Amino acid sequence: MNKKGVHSTNWIESKNSVFSKLSAKEKETLSQHHTCTFYKKGEIIFKEGDKPTGLICLSEGKVKIFKEGVGGREQIVRMAKPVGFIGYRALFAEENYIASSVAIEDSIVATIEKECLINLLKGNNDFALEIIKKLATELGFSNSRTVTLTQKHIRGRLAESLLFLKDTYGFEEDGKTIKVYLSREDIANLSNMTTSNAIRTLSTFASEKVISIDGRKIKINDLSQLERISELG
Repeated sequence: MNKKGVHSTNWIESKNSVFSKLSAKEKETLSQHHTCTFYKKGEIIFKEGDKPTGLICLSEGKVKIFKEGVGGREQIVRMAKPVGFIGYRALFAEENYIASSVAIEDSIVATIEKECLINLLKGNNDFALEIIKKLATELGFSNSRTVTLTQKHIRGRLAESLLFLKDTYGFEEDGKTIKVYLSREDIANLSNMTTSNAIRTLSTFASEKVISIDGRKIKINDLSQLERISELG
């Protein structure tokens, strides 16, 4: 079960956070108008159709955002890492969520009260501009992914997904193993393909020595070749 009342300030203090644009007084206001919630791996953070109550910021852990398609099949539309936002489009559009979010490992999320957020945006131009930049960056990424998932072949889609995971979460200490461990089904849902096709294509990449597979761990052995496969589509 998720647990409220946990304490985490990583999302405010991180130098990568948009909140770095806030003054000490504004940060104090923020700390007084948010709740932190712990979610175990596999727990739903919000569901499609829910109404946003505030801005959700991932403080610790990893999260996937997905839509349910035909026959209940998921399509992962985004992956989040600290200190990223999730569900902000619906909040700013004053709409219900059009996708769902689930923790893919134990995670802590901070929910900032909407009224507090709006006041901070109105009172701090630099902060507002950073939020706009975040929105614009995500929109650009979504547009690129739409083209990828509809025009690239299976090999190109899977290669790009692995590169995306590498860019999002980075490598383990060995500098090769992607620092997120997804099920084959999640990899398929990220790449817009069936699970069987994902398994088959991963095996092909492994036989070509482009990657190595150890359970859910994926090691990229030949980054330039993986990039080439992605570019060829």
